[in-house]
Parts: sequence; C-alpha cells; structure tokens
Amino acid sequence: MADELFDLSGKVALITGGSRGLGLEMAKAFAKAGADIVIASRKAEACEAAAEEIRALGRRALGVGCHVGDWDALKDLSDQAYDTFGKVDILVNNAGMSPLTPSSEETPEALFDKVIAVNFKGPFRLTAVVGPRMVAGEGGSIINISSSGAIRPMPAFLPYAGAKAALNTITEGFAKEYAPKVRVNGIMAGPFLTDISKAWTPEAREKAHNALGRPGRPDEIVTAAMYLASPRSSFTTGSVIRCDGGVP
Repeated sequence: MADELFDLSGKVALITGGSRGLGLEMAKAFAKAGADIVIASRKAEACEAAAEEIRALGRRALGVGCHVGDWDALKDLSDQAYDTFGKVDILVNNAGMSPLTPSSEETPEALFDKVIAVNFKGPFRLTAVVGPRMVAGEGGSIINISSSGAIRPMPAFLPYAGAKAALNTITEGFAKEYAPKVRVNGIMAGPFLTDISKAWTPEAREKAHNALGRPGRPDEIVTAAMYLASPRSSFTTGSVIRCDGGVP
C-alpha cells in the first residue's frame, strides 16, 4: 500500500546536497519509489559515487558537481538535468551549511555571504530557473529543506537562521508564482543523525532539546519528503512542515 501511495515511477528528481546526509537518504528513497535522480553537490566525485548507489537500485542517475552559491552554475545544472532526462518533476533544495560563530560581531563578512549564498540565494536561483520549465512542461513539486532554526534562532547561528527564515518566505511566494501546475513546499528539519553528527558529543547524539528528547534518524525525514514529492500531496502548496521532534 505504501508503495502505491508514494509511487514516483517515471519521475525525475533533482536534489542538491544529494551526495550525503539527508539529501542522499531522499535520493535513495525516491529511486526506490521509481524516480530517476540528478545529484548535485560541490564535489563531482562524491556526486558520481552517490549516482552509482542510485544505479545499483536499478534507476538512472546523473551526478553533477555544482556549488549552489554560484548564481550562473545553477542554470547549467538545470540544463544538464533537462538535456539528460528531458524534464525535472521534483526539485529538492537541500544543500546547506550552518557554521557556528563566536558572536555576531565576530562573524566574518565572507562567512556571512557564503551562508546566505548556499542557504538562500542558491535555492532562490535554482527554483527560478527550474520552476518556469516545470510550468511549461507537466508541472512538478519543489521542496525546500529549511530548519527549525528559522523559527527558533540562536545567537551562534544567526546568519543561518535568517537565511532559512528567508527560505520559508520564498517557499510561499514561489507557490503563488508557479501555481497551479507546480507545488512548492518546505520541511523545517531539526537535529538529524547524519555524517555531520559525528562531530557532536556522545550526549548530543542521544538526546535533544525537543519533545521526543532525541535527534532524528535520516530515514525519518523521508516520509515527509515522499509525501510532498508525490501526487498524494496534490492539495498542499505554500506549506512548511516541521520535522524536528517537537522543538519547543
């Protein structure tokens, strides 16, 4: 029954930050549901390695080295996806970075600009180039991976929190711009046990300041993503779903 609910047969999904972490988990889940996958991240070799994992699942895959903070590179990423597969049905703006800073005053301008570029400018630009092509084609679903930090900002990561809050805002705006053929939604993720968590303390990997008292497993974001990617969410657009274990 679940396979029927989230059937993505014949679909093409483009996922930024798709070579590891939550992006790779979503890529594999979409592939198992029948989608072909375009994986983009900064390192081309990591993209190709992830693409091989997708091919091992019996689906077609394309790995593209691309820095999402590079405005011009995103048009090329879109072109490569369309040249290879002829369409993009699902776009997941997942790539992000959340470096901590000692204080707002000590935040370097270069770091500020990089955080904004990766977490906000990139998703804006890629949606702006893929969205109209979806409208001109068969339509599609765009999913922006945000963060609970957007609504619960902390001093150590204010530029990141601001960028994710902006991402939430453009999610609703793009939903209006590309309606009714393209749906645009977001997922506000909380702490997840991805490769980044290897740098956390043992306690942080077991406990979290949320209602469930723990970090999420990577597979626990997949169902929300599958719902938004599939036709089963046909009446859901301009929404941002919290997937954070109940951050207070």
